[in-house]
Order: sequence, then C-alpha cells, then structure tokens
Amino acid sequence: MKIKIIFLLALISITYSTCTSVAYNPDICFQENILPIFVTKCSMNDCHNSAEHKAGYDLSTYEGIMKGVTPYHPYQSEVYNVIRGNNPSMPTDQKLDAKDISYIKIWIKMGAKNTSNCSGCDTSSYTYSGRIKPLISTWCVGCHNAGSPGGGYDLSTYSGLVTSIVSNRLLGTLNYSAGFSAMPKGSNKLSDCDISAVTKWINVGYPNN
Repeated sequence: MKIKIIFLLALISITYSTCTSVAYNPDICFQENILPIFVTKCSMNDCHNSAEHKAGYDLSTYEGIMKGVTPYHPYQSEVYNVIRGNNPSMPTDQKLDAKDISYIKIWIKMGAKNTSNCSGCDTSSYTYSGRIKPLISTWCVGCHNAGSPGGGYDLSTYSGLVTSIVSNRLLGTLNYSAGFSAMPKGSNKLSDCDISAVTKWINVGYPNN
C-alpha cells in the first residue's frame, strides 16, 4: 500500500510539472512571440537597444538576443537566467509575467531559431478582444501606456487606441508611411498579416467586440 501511495504521488508530481511546463505552448515563433517581449520590456527606454548596449546587449534584434542564448539550454542562457525566479535582476522596472518567461524558456528549448509565421496567417478574425488588443498589447503598450504614453497616446485601453485611429496615426505608423514615426520603435515592421487584420478592423468601424 505504501509503495502504491509513493508511486501515485510521484505520478501526480510528474503530471503537474508537465502541465505547467506546457501551459503556454502554442506554435511559438521568434518574430511574433519572442521578439516583442524583448523589444517592449528590455530594449525600450534607452536600455538594451542599438543605441545603448547596456551590459553589452542589444535585445532589439535576433542577433543581439542570441549573444545571451545557448540553444536548447535555457539554464545556460543568460537572457533566461536574469528574468526567472522570485527576484529576477531584469527587467529592472518590472518583472516579466509567467507567460513571457515560459515562452522564452520553451523557445530556447526548441533551439532558439529565428522563425516567423509558424501558425499561418488568418485575417478573417479581427475582433478587438480576440485579435487587435493582444496584438497592440504585445507590440505597443510597452511604450504607449498610462504611465508612459509615448507620443501622447495610451494604447492600453480601447478608448486610447480609438484616439490614435481618429487622429489617423495608427495605420500611418504601422505602415511606415511618409511623415509618420515607424512603429514598433526599434524593431521590424509588423507582418502583412497583422497589419491587414488591424486595417480590416478599422475599416468596419473598429468595434469594441
């Protein structure tokens, strides 16, 4: 009986650790899932970017991030070790959430490749809650939030995002149009798929759905 109990407890432990380790395990892509974390949480505010290589790292590019990554080995990767644990040393202003940390760990375990469009492009779904808000939160809210409204825009709320649409700023910056500051700042242009989804949502009246 005692042996059975020990075996059951061991099985529960294995199951729990397995479930938690894959809790955030979609088709993780570097360009869509990993780069935005480093750009919005690490390379902004004159930290680890092309202009300010603090601690020797430019975390706004794949090449720069890979200087602190050992593919397949997250615990041998400095960029992972500094963000994990109860008292991470980076970022200095706020710790990453569990989802971001898990994504980075899994990406490194998968080989830390420079991948994109892993899950294909679907522009038929462009609701605010399901498509637009997560996209803006990933790429824009790091600089455009209530505490730090870059350019005077807080994109962390629906009303704030609408303000950028009404002023004809959002699509101009995302499309790198002449006369607009290219956004996301310090990173590559969003994919055609993402821009198409935002455009379609705006064209139908940008509903709060």
